Amino acid sequence: MPVQSIIDHCGLPVTRYEPVHGGDINRSYCLHGTGIKYFLKLNDADRYPGMFEKEAGGLAALRSNPGIFVPQVIACGSVKEEQFLLLEWIEKGIPAIDHREKFGTSLAAMHRHPQPFFGWKENNFIGSLPQDNTAHTSWHTFFTECRVMPLVKKLSDAGSFSLKDVQAAELFCKEIISIFPDEPPALLHGDLWAGNYMIASSGYAALYDTAVYYGHREMEIGMTKLFGGFDPRFYEAYHEVYPLEKNWRQRISLTQLYPILVHALLFGAHYATSAREIIRQFRRA
Repeated sequence: MPVQSIIDHCGLPVTRYEPVHGGDINRSYCLHGTGIKYFLKLNDADRYPGMFEKEAGGLAALRSNPGIFVPQVIACGSVKEEQFLLLEWIEKGIPAIDHREKFGTSLAAMHRHPQPFFGWKENNFIGSLPQDNTAHTSWHTFFTECRVMPLVKKLSDAGSFSLKDVQAAELFCKEIISIFPDEPPALLHGDLWAGNYMIASSGYAALYDTAVYYGHREMEIGMTKLFGGFDPRFYEAYHEVYPLEKNWRQRISLTQLYPILVHALLFGAHYATSAREIIRQFRRA
């Protein structure tokens, strides 16, 4: 049994374990010891090579920022064909009265700290898709070469985008430099939607399932507004600490293009249609 093999490999004082929900691509478990619990997730090491090592690095990067709470990485590795990530268990809690404001101010404080380039120290994953994080000095070139066009070409290869769609995306990418406001790179969670945080026993947000990179912070804001969005008090608190540039609301759909392209590759036609509409909306030529 893979779980018991990992428990033995890590030398954990675990007496029992049970499966828990952990997303679409991983098998996840709560491990019970005497007075302690762990969160374990595992998947096929050959199919997603290095996924958990990269996630562990992203969690460590976020954890280094005061006010950003992510679970501590206890162990990470492979046993036979399985790779695993072992984290501290985060107990669900009752939301503190100011949890939305605290979340917004903490994220803004992290984004305010400028980073050296757009990209990351290594490639990683967003969901089950490899994510290209090649370093760039320009957001325009990074967004074009590492976020939009690689996925557009994959959609074309899969038959979901036509040649006309690809050409429209190429014209769209030429407009990006004049649409995004000029800002320094910020450390981003990279996949921050409502399903990737929870209210911990402290009463405040705990973040997980990262896809970190140094990027334009409006990408993070756009992601938070995908699939329902966060409470308005979160955005108000964020804006007080690090005000967003003029017309940021008009750019929300633009910042959501990348995750929508990801979903188009993973889940199909509905998202491909949404991606075409965003490209059409912002393409001036």
